Amino acid sequence: MTEQMTGAQSLIRSLEQVGVDTVFGIPGGAILPAYDPLYDSAKVRHILMRHEQGAGHAAEGYAYATGRPGVCMATSGPGATNLVTPLADAHMDSVPMVAITGQVASPAIGTDAFQEADICGITMPITKHNFLVKDVREIPRTIAEAFHIASSGRPGPVLVDISKDALQNVSDFVWPERLELPGYRPVTKPHGKQVREAARMIAEARRPVFYVGGGVLRAGAAAELRVLAELTGAPVVTTLMARGVFPDSHPLFVGMPGMHGDVAAVGALQKSDLIVALGARFDDRVTGRLDSFAPDARIVHADIDPAEISKNRHADVPIVGDCREVLADLVVAVRADQEKGRQGDYEAWWQQLNRLRTTYPKGYEGTEDGSLSPQAVIERLGRVVGPEATYVAGVGQHQMWAAQFIDHERPGSFVNSGGLGTMGFSVPAALGAKVGDPDRTVWSVDGDGCFQMTNQELATCAIEGIPIKVAVVNNGNLGMVRQWQTLFYEGRYSNTDLQTAPRDEKVRIPDFVRLAEAYGCVGLRCERAEDIDATIEKAMAIDDAPVVVDFTVNHDAMVWPMVGPGVSNDNIQYARDMAPNWEHED
Repeated sequence: MTEQMTGAQSLIRSLEQVGVDTVFGIPGGAILPAYDPLYDSAKVRHILMRHEQGAGHAAEGYAYATGRPGVCMATSGPGATNLVTPLADAHMDSVPMVAITGQVASPAIGTDAFQEADICGITMPITKHNFLVKDVREIPRTIAEAFHIASSGRPGPVLVDISKDALQNVSDFVWPERLELPGYRPVTKPHGKQVREAARMIAEARRPVFYVGGGVLRAGAAAELRVLAELTGAPVVTTLMARGVFPDSHPLFVGMPGMHGDVAAVGALQKSDLIVALGARFDDRVTGRLDSFAPDARIVHADIDPAEISKNRHADVPIVGDCREVLADLVVAVRADQEKGRQGDYEAWWQQLNRLRTTYPKGYEGTEDGSLSPQAVIERLGRVVGPEATYVAGVGQHQMWAAQFIDHERPGSFVNSGGLGTMGFSVPAALGAKVGDPDRTVWSVDGDGCFQMTNQELATCAIEGIPIKVAVVNNGNLGMVRQWQTLFYEGRYSNTDLQTAPRDEKVRIPDFVRLAEAYGCVGLRCERAEDIDATIEKAMAIDDAPVVVDFTVNHDAMVWPMVGPGVSNDNIQYARDMAPNWEHED
């Protein structure tokens, strides 16, 4: 028996049908019909955000925490265009998300009506798929398809734009019994021949390395990765997007590769003779200058998205499939080879890598003026809070330090904006992660520049009872841009000072403690090294309100190691005036 209802009621019923329990959004004219039945829903919680960008990043954080698509909602025109940044962010980092936007009534589409924007056209390059719904009868099927597309294959954002008249019109509610998606056939099962060839190459290699990307995290394949690594004894590097998917404490872990990666991890890739890339895409921040990247390495590249394979680096063995299934099949193939006596000998390789680890460990210099070291703040945060917390980083120096100096021991412990590098990501994404996993401690690790882009969502946290904790690494500058100005622009600091000029230590614009209190949060400040632990412990003891800690740190600290823009990984700098000698390590 069918039931008649408005399109708005059909939308909310459809969201309930696919298991949505939280929507992050802001109402407005074109989407307003959907908010009336949402008011009556006992299954779907709506969290009123303060900016649509915050709604999108909160949906991302929720997706990270739960593995399910995050959902955000906005009205037409500026409401929809404010979702562009989080949609692009989710697209770059393969985050499952469904964005629902209102659109002007279908007769007005194309007339430049009030608050009209072609959001489907705008977001076509930055969504996995999008829909424009003008017929009320299409709403259930479209929602079902949107969630299936967002969460299957390579995850990503899907946008559903619904005209106002479709939300207001009435029809029978018909939930699709099966989905018909011509041309959408994600391949999850890898080809057996390719897997066996990969296993053979692992056994024959002298200097192999597992290059692990965010696809392994998305596939939930941490356990399979660990089995394969321990079975082969080959070294593992995890990208920024995969931090925690392989434990930092594991003896086979050699670090994070990339522009600010560990010397041993960069060296492992650069000097390897076989790279087994798993759910990674040979991003420019990992490869450095592509034509000089890992010149002696053959490539096994496994990814669920066939478009990524051989896109940047030719794959000698391409494997299309879900990383969990690829890893499971690789384990079987490697075991079969080992039973026949075929097993790699990596002793000399490990001697080389261990020399790199010993000679170029993680570290930092103290400050000359006695001010707080930002690296020390983040390192102590990780030690005091522990690996069971979730750390959500913004973008910039603090993001790199959070990746470097917090020990990441579990999948999903580190959340950040990797591909797009979105300042303002941290606070709303931490909000969403806390909603998705309310029993886990969630720390936003943010810079003062990033924090000032989206800190209005602290009001949402306070009113909705979402007790995130925020560590503001406050150096008074756009730190990463300032670092580049120091290194590449002769110290000409054009428009990177966020404080007063000339600098007045008595003036704080803004005062983050007072700002936190104005938003209904607890505000703390730490300016001395001896107070770091006590301040963190005080923040940890507060569990009934959001907490913001202003860590006032040195403004000249820089992130090392570093591969400069456009140069080879061979030119990695361990510190300002120190570069590893690769040839000595051979």
